[in-house]
Amino acid sequence: MARPQDASSAWEALIRGNQNFVAGTPAHPRQDADIRKVTAEQQRPFAALFGCADSRLAAEMIFDVGLGDLFVVRNAGQVIAETILGSLEFAVEVLNVPLILVLGHDECGAVRSTMNAADGTLEIEGEYIHKLVSRIMPTVQRGLDAGERSIDDLTTRHIQDTIEEMLEKSDLISSRVKTGKLAVVGANYKLELGEVHMVCSHGEIA
Repeated sequence: MARPQDASSAWEALIRGNQNFVAGTPAHPRQDADIRKVTAEQQRPFAALFGCADSRLAAEMIFDVGLGDLFVVRNAGQVIAETILGSLEFAVEVLNVPLILVLGHDECGAVRSTMNAADGTLEIEGEYIHKLVSRIMPTVQRGLDAGERSIDDLTTRHIQDTIEEMLEKSDLISSRVKTGKLAVVGANYKLELGEVHMVCSHGEIA
């Protein structure tokens, strides 16, 4: 398979890989000793992925890709932070990836915890868990105010808001999108089905 050179071909490669994963027929590409040696010299990922740290969201596995294919950045609930933006800007400016994928998933623990905090039932002690929840809370509150009550609806809103925040805070990323050098896709992963579905996109995706 030709190496993806633009956002559309990168997205198509990810979807093809996900279809392999869903069908139970993964190709397991670029995972042998020769590729290990080649990628030790230089990395050339064709996409960056910012996703939730959930243990069931193994990026290379669900997209059936190999070593050096994805530049992966993860934290609980895919919450934007300076270190996240720095990592994604590195992928864009230094590694020249044409695509950033922001990947959420159903039954996200961070979103569920924020919903519990909103109704006063969150029973978690960790100080920094509460700080993480506070970062998601504005999205959840806007969703609740709009009549959204399901975790699926709020997760979709969170994916969209995460991308909006990324584009607002990173001049580099937003300018690359505006000039057509980069696209950003938001998608949701279904844990049981294994399927990835696009939620939104910014930039040129065929």
